[in-house]
Amino acid sequence: MSLLQSNYSLTEFFLVGFENLNSFRIPLFLLLLITYIMAISANLLIIALMSTSHLLRSPMYFFLCHLSLCDFVLCSSVIPKTLNVIIHGGSSIPFLACFIQFYIFGSYIKNITLSTECYLLTAMSYDRYVAICHPLSYILIMNFNICFYLAASSWLAAFFISLISLFMIYSLNFCGPNNIDHFYCDLSPILELSCSDTFMAKMGASILTTIIVIFPFVFVIVTYVYIFTTILGITSNIGKQKAFSTCSSHLSVVCVFYGSLISIYFSPSKGNSLNTNKVISLLYTLFTPLFNPVIYTLRNQIIRKTVNVFFKRISQFDVHSFC
Repeated sequence: MSLLQSNYSLTEFFLVGFENLNSFRIPLFLLLLITYIMAISANLLIIALMSTSHLLRSPMYFFLCHLSLCDFVLCSSVIPKTLNVIIHGGSSIPFLACFIQFYIFGSYIKNITLSTECYLLTAMSYDRYVAICHPLSYILIMNFNICFYLAASSWLAAFFISLISLFMIYSLNFCGPNNIDHFYCDLSPILELSCSDTFMAKMGASILTTIIVIFPFVFVIVTYVYIFTTILGITSNIGKQKAFSTCSSHLSVVCVFYGSLISIYFSPSKGNSLNTNKVISLLYTLFTPLFNPVIYTLRNQIIRKTVNVFFKRISQFDVHSFC
């Protein structure tokens, strides 16, 4: 504790959130609350389906289960505090609490889930590549061991990357001001408040961004170049439609996730773009976790069938237990 006191003279921060909401405060709060409930419910449903249904045992659904777990943890780590900030027009947070939120939520959870989601989407693109470009070898290549190693390496790589960001911030000094122009304790707004030289921290953040976002994104692009080349080589129109339908859901999720993530990482952090960054942050921390299960559910007949069976069993169980 003495180390914290020597490095940090501030006792608390103030999360500004969205300024000048006025009459839009309550509608925005309700919109985010409803969206948050829908997002965590949808992702928990996907996890429950993947864990219990024998119809959803393929590698694609295995990765989708991990993706839903990432989405659930990500939005749950940020949105509750965001709702508190919005309804009160800002919220003070003790320095130590902000420190803990950044290290646990902002660094461990957010970096791990965002990194893991990037790597999982990359693994899912490889799965689609094998399914379309090498269909006869799909069962041999995408066996359980490979899927397990891909998922485990996604979590472990993200975990070790997050440890680096912890050390980047630890030695910085904070002596004022204390207003964080965001709705949670994130890396960029915290760096803006430091009275230390943040060049190395920002440089490290840029390197981490490349590792977390750019490399997986390039891999996904290359993978889909091969996928589309293979699809265009199919002579049958029906065959092309079937091949494209197997990767359309994943491609939609990739476009939304990487589009919002790249926008927030590479847009300017000062001036009028601050509010834009906040909106984009909401997109990938709340609306993307809702968008993912909706896309996969609505466009997938097997998942829709499994959902119907799942709720039928629940209703029958409730009736029998009531009787």
